[in-house]
Parts: sequence; structure tokens; C-alpha cells
Amino acid sequence: MATMSRSGSGSEDEDSTPAMRRLRRLSLHLLQPSDRPAPEGANSLVPAACAGKRRAGGLDADVAALTSYLRGRHRATQERLYRFFVERPELHTPVELPMAAHRELCLRQMVALVREAGVRPLSLMADDPAEYFAVMEAVGGLDISLAIKVGVQYSLWGGSIINLGTKKHREKYFDKIDNLDYPGCFAMTELHHGSNVQALQTTATFDPVTDEFIIDTPNNGAIKWWIGNSALHGKFATVFARLILPLQGKGGEPADMGIHAFIVPIRDLETHAVLPGIEINDCGHKIGLNGVDNGALRFRSVRIPRDNLLNRFGDVARDGKYTSSLPTINKRFAATLGELVGGRVSLAYSSVGILKVAVTIAVRYALLRQQFGPPKQPEISVLDYQSHQHKLMPMLASAYAFHFARRYLVDKYSEMKKTNDEDISADVHVLSSGLKSYITSYTAKSISICRESCGGHGYAAVNHFGDLRNDHDIFQTFEGDNTVLLQQVAGDLLKQYQQKFKGGTLSVTWNYLRDSMSTYLSQPNPVTARWEGEDHLRDPKFQLDAFRYRTSRLLHSVAARLQKHMKTLGGFGAWNRCLNHLLTLAESHIESVILARFIEAVKSCPDEKTREVLKLVCDLYALDRIWKDIGTYRNVDYVAPNKAKAIHKLVDYLSYQVRLVARELVDAFDLPDEVIRAPIGLQSEAYAQYTQHIGF
Repeated sequence: MATMSRSGSGSEDEDSTPAMRRLRRLSLHLLQPSDRPAPEGANSLVPAACAGKRRAGGLDADVAALTSYLRGRHRATQERLYRFFVERPELHTPVELPMAAHRELCLRQMVALVREAGVRPLSLMADDPAEYFAVMEAVGGLDISLAIKVGVQYSLWGGSIINLGTKKHREKYFDKIDNLDYPGCFAMTELHHGSNVQALQTTATFDPVTDEFIIDTPNNGAIKWWIGNSALHGKFATVFARLILPLQGKGGEPADMGIHAFIVPIRDLETHAVLPGIEINDCGHKIGLNGVDNGALRFRSVRIPRDNLLNRFGDVARDGKYTSSLPTINKRFAATLGELVGGRVSLAYSSVGILKVAVTIAVRYALLRQQFGPPKQPEISVLDYQSHQHKLMPMLASAYAFHFARRYLVDKYSEMKKTNDEDISADVHVLSSGLKSYITSYTAKSISICRESCGGHGYAAVNHFGDLRNDHDIFQTFEGDNTVLLQQVAGDLLKQYQQKFKGGTLSVTWNYLRDSMSTYLSQPNPVTARWEGEDHLRDPKFQLDAFRYRTSRLLHSVAARLQKHMKTLGGFGAWNRCLNHLLTLAESHIESVILARFIEAVKSCPDEKTREVLKLVCDLYALDRIWKDIGTYRNVDYVAPNKAKAIHKLVDYLSYQVRLVARELVDAFDLPDEVIRAPIGLQSEAYAQYTQHIGF
């Protein structure tokens, strides 16, 4: 370092040697940025700012204005719940807690939420889904296990009554589910089948003599597995089973009418004893979410009344005759699963909240932590290192992007529940699948990066990353495996693509395919491919066009590949041969949707300064994504080499600019200390609280 510091004052001859020029450039990584203009030349290095020093022309972020714009309509509900739990320390989840104690605490937390705080989650889900999701985010901030347990009770068990049942079911069960008199569970997954719901093996055979259904587990592979709330607390289960009607098939054989949902009591309402014919075992300790009692259920000739069939899409009369408004098993199955998208919406929504927590802890600690620095000068904040900015600033930008995307998703879901419009329902089904998959996968990776960015202190359980990582990890699997959900998105895109060439209408989210497919599939303009000016690169039209161009090219090329391979491999084989291509297509499309919502949110912001800050964050999100997939753009000459280099440099510069307002950006999330919980992530006295925690 002494050599580096002397090199700046050496002779011109000495400074002109290649070795000294390289050393001088390297030294700039550790020097305070000066106010003088950057050196001339393509290879000049611009040093990063140190903590507390703002670059001339940097934006000033108004935390109050940002917070106001980010806040949803139901922030007051969330704050009331935060206060409620803060005032009840006996309901706080400690860092170390045995599984049995955690499960009992989780139940007490849910009972307090409903019977003391006066929240009626099922009523909210039916009347105002946006407020329901806000409640879920709030309770998940206190303990993710609590959010999942509440979700099983209301989104799944209660949601099945609302969405798959009819008036008689709602009249009998709704209020008692809402007030927790009827705790229940959702028994879909089996030991041998999870994603492939149509292949479930549990049977429900109609007995016309007694007017009952007989629920059976025909083999070990059909044991209901991972059923939340079932090991200890549930009294009812919505059981998904194959509806079998005797003598109604060809030649008098039994007729398999496909998967239907049935209400099955599993424990006595008074004694809580497991009912005859039902065997329940505990799935045991899990990687995370150990406040949720997951169990496995086997049924042996369990009889339930005919009225316990949730009969919105198919019914069995007293004489055993089957009726449905939908003509085929596949259409009934699609309608049944289509009504269960609320769970995916909830997971996408909650995952954004978890990402905000992780990013907030990592950013605040990176601002607090100081390591190394120029010779004989104070140490600098680790967030002033370009490598740290590269880790955290695009992630912070993504948290903002996802925030506006989830707001759009909830609005569309609420519209769907109000209108029951088939086109909107189809749109929400695919949109929720894509956003749930994309956001939860991104958040899972990001939590680990945030932990790593906090060094050894990130490994302390009290600093929350372990719980966040372990509890959130399963978000990638339940309510639809992420890889399977992305295939649903790709399948719908191909359907829309086919419709485009048949002159049909496209759903709202895919409109850009109709409006501009020919533009996106034309040869790139060799002039614009070389444009590298900052104004051009930060133009929302260029950014969104680039995202949509990529999606359109991927869609066009995979359609051609599928058509080619189908001739020799058949439909299934062709799909499997192109599977990675299809997954990339789905992710590309979802990124286009996310960026479009972010751009719209920036334009709609009424405060000019806040709009400028959001535009900066949006630019970083867009250009970082383009840079991460720059090979795709280069392969088709959409971006020339000089433009690719300019994008890379601009991403580094924007990361630095976002770093200057990083504290304000995370503060604007308005997360209370009870949600952050990590001492190293608190707004003040972080080290003091950390040392106090271990006894100093």
C-alpha cells in the first residue's frame, strides 16, 4: 500500500510503466472519490464513495414520501396487529424453541389473533382479499409458521368451503371455521403424488344404500402426507379423492369421475379423539416451519354423508346419478384447481415481505459495518465496496419491483373474485403461477446471499437469516412446485401464441404479444443495436422492448422446436426435450410483467422527488436483468458489443447511485423492529443490542 500511495506522486516516466499504471488503478478501489472529473480514457476507473459522502448530483430520498407511496390500503390493520402482539410478550416466538412448544405457541398465537385481536380471516378472504393478504404478511413477519398455520386454516380449509362448496356448506361451516371452532386441514398431497393431482389414488366410493361416500386409502402410496394442522389440532379435513360411482361405467363397471373434494371429520369435536377408521401420524421435525403440525392420514372405510361432497362443479343425487355443468373430467379438474389460486397469491405476497426483511437486515448491517480503508484513514462501510453493491443493490431494486408486481396481482385476484369473469380467472391462474414461482425462487437465493453478505454475524440465529431461509425454503414447493408452475406459464404462452395466428383474442397480461409480435420478431435494427447513450439505456421503452423482444424470440423458437420434435418424439417427448427452453421462456415473460408494473408505478407516483428515486431503482432492476442475460441479446445482434459494455458500466454506476439512498429505501419499507428482530438490522444501537443479547 505504501508503494500505491507513493505512485501518485512519482515521476511521469515511473507512472507510465504498465505495472505502475495497474497498481494506480487498483489503488483507486480504496481511495475516497474526489470531486475532480474522472480521468480520460476508456479504461479509467471511477472510485466508489465511502459511507456518509454523497456524490454531487445524487438523489435525495424522502423516506416519508416513499413510505406513503409504498403503503397499501390496509397498513393500519397491520400496525394494529403489530401493536397487539408487541403488548403480549408471552406470544413472542423465541430464538430457540423445541418443536412441541413451538406448535402449541403457534396455536395460541392463532387463537389470540382471532379471538382477542378480533380478526376474522375467512370473512376478509371472502369480502376483501387485499386486507386478508395484508394480515397474512403481518403475522408472517412475527412468525412464518403462524402465517402458514393461518393459511392452512383459512386459505385452504376455509377456502375449499368457499370456492368448491355451495350454499349449504357455507351456511354450516363458514362461521365456525372463521372463529376457530372448526380447525381443519387440506388433504391433497399423497406419499406418491404431489404436483400430479389428477393421479391421486385415495377413493371416495358412493354407497347408494346408505347415501354415503366411503373414503379409502387403497395403498401406502395413497397416504395423505404433509397435511398441515392434521398431526395435532385439526378436526376436519378437505380430502381430495377419486369419486367412484358403482355400476355406472361401461358394462356395469364402477365409473371413475375424477378428483373431487370431500369434507371428512377426523377428530371428535368434544374429546378431540381421532375418529374410527382414521389413522394419523406425525411427519416429525422439518427443516423449518416447525410451528406447523404436519401429519400423514390413512383412511379405512370412513363413511361420510353425501352432503359432504363439495359439489360446486359436480354433484351426486340420491339415486347415484352424477351431474355437472362441465362436460369432461379435465374441465372439472381445471375448474377445481383454478379456484385454489389464492394460496399462490398469498405465498407470492408473503415472499416479497420476507425478501424485504432479509434485504433490510443486510443493507443496514452493510452500512454499519466498517472494514479496511485507505492508508492512515478511517475504515469504510462495506457497502462502499463495489462487490457488495453488486450483491445487494440489484436485490433491493428487485424487492421494489416485486412490491408493485404483487400489488397488481392482488388487484387482479380481487377483481376475479368480484366478477367471476372467466378470462380474468384464466389470467390470474397463470399470473399467480408465474409470480409465485419466480418470486419465491428469487427470495430463497437472496436470503443466502444476504446471510453471506453479513459475514459471521449473519450466521447467528438471533440475526434471523436461519429462520428466514429455513421457513421460506418450502415456499418453492408447496401450492405448486415452481418448475411445474413455470411450465403452466409456458403452456399458456404457447396457447396464446397459437391464438394470435388464428385471429383470436388474448388475455390482458399477454397483450404485447398481439400488439407487437411482428415487431419483436423482425431483424434487430443495426443502428439502435449500437446506441449506448445513458438517456437511451434508461428509456423505459428501450428496457421494456428488450424484455419483450427476448420473450417473443424465445416463444417463437420454442414453438418451432416443439413442432419439429413432435414428429419423432410425440407431444410428451417433445415437451421434455424443450423443457429448459420452456422454463426460460416462462421466466422471461414474468420478468416482462414485473418490469411493466414497475414502470407503471414510477409513472403514477405523484411526488416528483420520489418518482426520480423510483425511476433510478427501476432502471437498475431493468438493466441488471438485461446484463445478466446479455448473451441472449448478443446472439441475435439485438445489442452490439459496445452497447453491451455500456450496459455493464451503467449497471455498476446505478448500483452506486442506489447505494447512496439505500438506507432511505429500506427504511421506506416501514418494517417495525418486531419484524426485523435481528439486532444487526435494527435502525439504531445495533451493536449495543447485539452484545446485550449474549449477556454483556
